[in-house]
Amino acid sequence: MKYVVIGNSAAGIGTIEGIRQVDPEGSIMLISDEAYHTYSRPLISYYLAGKVKSEKMYYREANFYEKMNVTLRLGLKVEAILPEEKTISLSTGEKVEYEKLMLATGGKPIIPEMPGLQLKGVFSFLKWDDVKDIEANLKKDDKVVIIGAGLIGLKAAEAIAGLEAQVTVVELANRVLSAILDEEAAGIVQETIEDKGVEFHLNNTVKEIKGSNDKVSGVQLQDGTQLECDAVIIAIGVSPNKDLGSEAGLTVNRGIVVDDYLRTNYTDIYAAGDVSEGYDILYKQNRVLPILPNAYRQGSTAGRNMAGKDERYQGGFAMNAISFFGLPMITAGIIKPDSTEFTEMIESGVAKKNYRKIVTRGNKLVGFIALNKVDRAGILTGLMEKETDINPFKDKLLDKDFGYAHLPKEYRHEQLLGVTK
Repeated sequence: MKYVVIGNSAAGIGTIEGIRQVDPEGSIMLISDEAYHTYSRPLISYYLAGKVKSEKMYYREANFYEKMNVTLRLGLKVEAILPEEKTISLSTGEKVEYEKLMLATGGKPIIPEMPGLQLKGVFSFLKWDDVKDIEANLKKDDKVVIIGAGLIGLKAAEAIAGLEAQVTVVELANRVLSAILDEEAAGIVQETIEDKGVEFHLNNTVKEIKGSNDKVSGVQLQDGTQLECDAVIIAIGVSPNKDLGSEAGLTVNRGIVVDDYLRTNYTDIYAAGDVSEGYDILYKQNRVLPILPNAYRQGSTAGRNMAGKDERYQGGFAMNAISFFGLPMITAGIIKPDSTEFTEMIESGVAKKNYRKIVTRGNKLVGFIALNKVDRAGILTGLMEKETDINPFKDKLLDKDFGYAHLPKEYRHEQLLGVTK
């Protein structure tokens, strides 16, 4: 069997390992437009801040591709997929044949149209080369405007503030991390970051990037505010990098549409990770789930199926475990319900920056937020994943001592001993 994998991050690596679990002999070619051995994207902010060295960035050991018998083509762009010919065209002009193809092309930064994008000093914050570019151009005491207060924008703010630059974050929403936090939790996080000298402009956005001598000199906000700056980082978010699939005739929605086995509408072409739509077990529908563990699981499942298995992807849900300036948080699932079928339970200790919120639907846990006190979060995500009936212990979920002792005997046996009794 001749396999081709486009993409070298979590979904692509999962695909390779999934294939090799079933087919130790088939040829695998991996193609990526980045020139690096597979690395962990979430670590780029820590690299920029000097907390992680280059050698610690890598997602797999140095001999991974050799051990997996993978032909590696790095620094090459795939120009087109030709499903009828079962070939792909590369930026070198050559064509590569495949029998099974994986699209693990991930996401691309959302760049809004505005004057000044061409100026020197405008950066994205998604890939290793992005932060290397920032590192090479940023100086101590520079003024930096970051557009976006989501996960990417705030990790960029944390890293750059640590380099002794002056950071201002501009966000269109009414709070930071609006996709994963409610208003009260977001307020705690914002205050923590402001204590480190970062300024925020919420309910606002950048209308124009100003320049002098082809270099960034400031920005104008939507409300007319003018901010001087030496650099602008665009961190609004990421969209599925689906253009290759769309141009090849694959069915696309927000991401590339796949079935329960990660196949596209062309049965020999698969998609996994941030470029695809996977089944969300909480929303009961296919959605883009742009988190690394989901990307790897999708890739691994697809790889086994590409090699001849018939394994259904079981689905997942959005979850984020992260910290900002020493404030840890874990959020998962539905955190801002919009109908009366949901119930919310909240424990708040704003003075100590503690906040916990539980969201239930009927007898199921469907979401939670945990700030600062995150040690029991793994139990909660397990309950969500197993769709466990929480009614027998629902009133204990926010207790300080909540743990496995509160759970049904059968569940404890399954989780702790790996058996069902």
